[in-house]
Amino acid sequence: MHLSRIMWRWQTIFSILFLCAASLIFAQNTPASEPLGASAPRLSDAAKTASPSLPEVPGLLSQDQIKDLIQKVAANDIENDKKQRDYTYTERDVENTLDGNGQTKSVETKTYEVLNIYGDSVQRLIEKNDKPLSAKDSAKEEEKIQKTIDKREKESNKDREKRAKKEAKDREEGRQFEREIADAYNFTLLGSELVGGRETWAIQAEPRPGFVPHMKYANYLPKFHGRMWIDKADLQLAKLDVECLDTVSWGGFLARFHRGSHFMIEQTRVNDEVWLPRQLDFKVDVRLALLKTFRVNEEQTFRDYKKFRTDAKIVGIGKVQAVK
Repeated sequence: MHLSRIMWRWQTIFSILFLCAASLIFAQNTPASEPLGASAPRLSDAAKTASPSLPEVPGLLSQDQIKDLIQKVAANDIENDKKQRDYTYTERDVENTLDGNGQTKSVETKTYEVLNIYGDSVQRLIEKNDKPLSAKDSAKEEEKIQKTIDKREKESNKDREKRAKKEAKDREEGRQFEREIADAYNFTLLGSELVGGRETWAIQAEPRPGFVPHMKYANYLPKFHGRMWIDKADLQLAKLDVECLDTVSWGGFLARFHRGSHFMIEQTRVNDEVWLPRQLDFKVDVRLALLKTFRVNEEQTFRDYKKFRTDAKIVGIGKVQAVK
């Protein structure tokens, strides 16, 4: 598995960890999307009413305050996730492999067109090291897309229902996980800060001594600390910055992340309706399958968001209908 794909799986956990259900990230072309970082709308009366009761000055947040915030952000993210599925975008990954001294040893760049096909996020590689793919490699990418389309078109009602039940189960587990988050950390309101030109609450999260996990993955929580920025108007995660405090093993022996590994993600409001990823940076020291150690600094950027009709019949990649 490509390292960046592993990181996306970790980012999903971190998003849940700091109040955002797994989005990010992803499978998400109106022909002219609103520019990233567009100006923020005024805070409506309804939004003010829905805002959690956070203090006006910096300080430690109570359990009731953080639980209130978690519930509202999580509920908004569920609705946001539905809207994300109407979008496609371009993703550019720059991966810097580092030597033992932290110096760049090699650089690889890949650019993908990310499509949402029958609810699945599918990547189509379009450039490597900023050069278009050869005709042969491009054909392979098209074949991959078509296989996904064919698979979904042939999906039985039984398999479709099975997949829907699994998604519902995952959402419920996410809601249960929220309670673990509130118990695992001490949250401190640092004050108000601008992110992408919008007002946010900046909140620090530090592991709470004596935390006892009850759910899968919750045992990872005390091994991370970080800061999050919650958009005041929309109550959505605008930015997340996480650092690994101790060695963490993922998937048994699949990967082991070492202390100091660092992850940052920033989201932005698009088309005045949905929050989508803008940038993901991570610097990790990871050992895969206990055999090979990678020291990687990677930056993923996202652009060209476009919205597609949700009722478009996808019979081939060239026939997907964009909203006019």
